[in-house]
Amino acid sequence: MLYQINKGSKSFGANSVFSDIQFEIKNVEKIAIVGRNGCGKSTLLKCINEEERLDSGTIHKPNNLKIGYLSQKAVEETDKTVSEELNEAFIEIFEIENELKEIAIIMKDDHSDEILNKFASLQSRYEMLNGYSYKSEMMTVFTKFGFNEDDLNRKVNTFSGGQQTRIAFVKLLLSKPDILLLDEPTNHLDLETIKWLEGYLKRYPKAVVLVSHDRMFLDDVVDVVYEIEYGKMSKYVGNYSSYVIQKKNDLERMQIAYNNQQKDIERLEALIERFRYKKTKASFAQSKIKYLERMDRIENPNSPDNKTFKAKFRPKVKGGKTVLTIEDLSVGYDKELCNISLKIHRGDKIAIVGANGTGKSTLLKTLVNLVEPLKGSFLYGHQIEVGYFDQQLAQFDSNKTVLEELWDEYPDLDMTTIRTILGQFLFSADDVFKNVSVLSGGEKVRLSFAKLLLKHANFLILDEPTNHLDIPGKEAFEESLNDYDGTILFVSHDRYFIKQIATSIIEIGENNVEYYPYGYEEYSQKEEIETKEVEVKNVKEKPKPINIKREVKKLENKIQELEELLEEKRSLRFEPEYYHDYKKMNELDSEIDDIHNQIEKLMSKWEDLAEYD
Repeated sequence: MLYQINKGSKSFGANSVFSDIQFEIKNVEKIAIVGRNGCGKSTLLKCINEEERLDSGTIHKPNNLKIGYLSQKAVEETDKTVSEELNEAFIEIFEIENELKEIAIIMKDDHSDEILNKFASLQSRYEMLNGYSYKSEMMTVFTKFGFNEDDLNRKVNTFSGGQQTRIAFVKLLLSKPDILLLDEPTNHLDLETIKWLEGYLKRYPKAVVLVSHDRMFLDDVVDVVYEIEYGKMSKYVGNYSSYVIQKKNDLERMQIAYNNQQKDIERLEALIERFRYKKTKASFAQSKIKYLERMDRIENPNSPDNKTFKAKFRPKVKGGKTVLTIEDLSVGYDKELCNISLKIHRGDKIAIVGANGTGKSTLLKTLVNLVEPLKGSFLYGHQIEVGYFDQQLAQFDSNKTVLEELWDEYPDLDMTTIRTILGQFLFSADDVFKNVSVLSGGEKVRLSFAKLLLKHANFLILDEPTNHLDIPGKEAFEESLNDYDGTILFVSHDRYFIKQIATSIIEIGENNVEYYPYGYEEYSQKEEIETKEVEVKNVKEKPKPINIKREVKKLENKIQELEELLEEKRSLRFEPEYYHDYKKMNELDSEIDDIHNQIEKLMSKWEDLAEYD
């Protein structure tokens, strides 16, 4: 056991966050903490990191346990250079280097076993800490997060807030704590970096505990899920998809148990009412009253606290078949970011993906006339009405109440209609009189969705619409968009959301734009699909009977060859030619990853054939 909380409770004033929770971290587990916004996920991470203290409960952990924490606000103002900041992750390596230099001088005259053993021990520790390759490792991680070598000499405080958070993340990964605590680690990262991070965390040789609303990220990384709900904690073994299935089964069982208990309560209350005033049955009735008082009541799994918003986006008019025609459109500010030609038809649901800075959001802003095109043109079809959502504009401040904010934008509607729409987006009772400026990020997004719904547009242009939404909110929005019979063009880094919504993909690269007429699942496996298609054609041209024993043996030989090659490549990490050159080390790491993937694919084929051997 690496870390354990036993019967932990935490409150802020009269508000209980969680109570009597059991939580543990074993060995190299990859753990997700999930739950609605405000349920206490980030608070738990702060308690583990000792930024907050539990009100009650006990914590068990080794004294020398090293914990690293990346919060949602991970940046501290500093005028250090990036290089100076990152080098703090290697302090122990630098200390050992100095000791080795000092001992090397002593060893010129002193050849005793004691000094030789000390040198060997320090050298062994130095190798274990990757002392010979820490520079290349630093550059690999640093560049994977979207920086270049020149950025090492810039001061940290000259970068944007998102970039500073990424620098803090790089430093944390390089410091390799025993427990890595990550709060929304995929914020500010593009898709390619998120995919790389998934692989890094899966291979991370120590424990990881993370809070994230990125469901595909959770699916690909974690093997244990802890859920906080109603202040209680439940443990589920498996990834996020496994948790969803287990949770659904639990809710069904709970609903049956709740319904049965309610029937029992009704029956007992009827008996009590029937006999409590009869002298001969008074003691019987009293015993049933005490029984009800002692009863451990089951929570209704379909209680109001479990509500998610339910909204039906409905176009006012159907609009023409051709929704938007884009011809040789160049977008950007002082220079071109991307150039695109495209025709969008009614019913298309198109996701735009690509690295940060390639012009995805700028393209949307150009299409809604917030940014002037550099050249080219675009033309909307007959009766096309656009509804635009901007991730930044959605985080607006206002001195108006929620009710006033929506009603002022749609003054022709009556109070009942406005209240009904707000209720659909979970603004009920006194919530509608909240000042907009005090709303959370997720509440502001829901209010923006209410405005979007009342527009009744037949073409939705959405820029990162799921930012600030918790997982139930994302699922509710997905359901709304899947029911929408208009057209959607959207930018998102949430792959699970893209997978649920997109019927086609636009990929914006550094120098090109590609259109893929299929959803995210096929897009993410496009290279594998192309390979399979070639293999199928070959099989049709020259069908051959398969000798299973021979195939198994061939696979075993190939796997052995690759495993030997893998060891050769790994040994190169300790060669000066590589650990002094981060670019070569980067290429080497990519080769090692490719060999890993080849071995995994061959092993999968071997397992399939071995069943019939």
